[in-house]
Amino acid sequence: MKDKNINSTLTVSNLSIGYDKKVIADSISFDLKKGELVAIVGVNGIGKSTLLRTIAGFQPKLSGSIQIEGKELANIDSLDLAKKVSVVLTEPIASKNMSVKELLALGRQPYTNWLGKLSDDDIAFITKSVKLLELTPFLDKKCFELSDGQLQRVMIARALVQDTSMILLDEPTTHLDLYHKVQILKLLKSIAHQTEKTILFTSHEIELAIQLCDKMLILDGHTNSFEEPCKHIEHKNFETLFPAELISFNANSGSFKIKK
Repeated sequence: MKDKNINSTLTVSNLSIGYDKKVIADSISFDLKKGELVAIVGVNGIGKSTLLRTIAGFQPKLSGSIQIEGKELANIDSLDLAKKVSVVLTEPIASKNMSVKELLALGRQPYTNWLGKLSDDDIAFITKSVKLLELTPFLDKKCFELSDGQLQRVMIARALVQDTSMILLDEPTTHLDLYHKVQILKLLKSIAHQTEKTILFTSHEIELAIQLCDKMLILDGHTNSFEEPCKHIEHKNFETLFPAELISFNANSGSFKIKK
């Protein structure tokens, strides 16, 4: 029997996440299609990064189902998973002494032979990603020589080089100024729409996500509403994010305002 979720990149059903049987958030359900840019938003400590790491297979789920391209995550071996999902975390890279060119080449590891020799196809993927993220001037630079914004673009390029159907990013705009926050998120939207990859990221930049994302998951640990930003506004879902006496949400402007 053909799985009903085979046309979805990611299907999460009634998922519970946490550590050592301690539930951080439960009743999480959503479905992602090809070419969608989707944000996970919520208050600090609600489990955004935990959810992302669970979907990536870095830590076990507590209960529920995670399917990637119609196949249960637990039944996907590590090499196959590396061809389906690429991940950009907030942790610093292992060695900033690597050049940008060397770091990008690592993205082809799931496809190279045991010697790690790059084929013409591997080089083509790297060249395409370098062009898309405008990294040509930085190829021979060491990673420690790059600004935060430049390094973030390199890490996104590395994820693209891996050629997966889904890219997961944990707080991709952390430590960036407003200009570079917007630049990175617009770039992610362009990549999702142009390459038909599904991009899921966690963010505190709720107002930017409202303007740029196709869909958003508001993680509150219980309701966990998942809709298009305009539907979230229509259903007043953003108004539940923060205490009403401190911060209010303006549905007309899609922004938050501090109550004085």
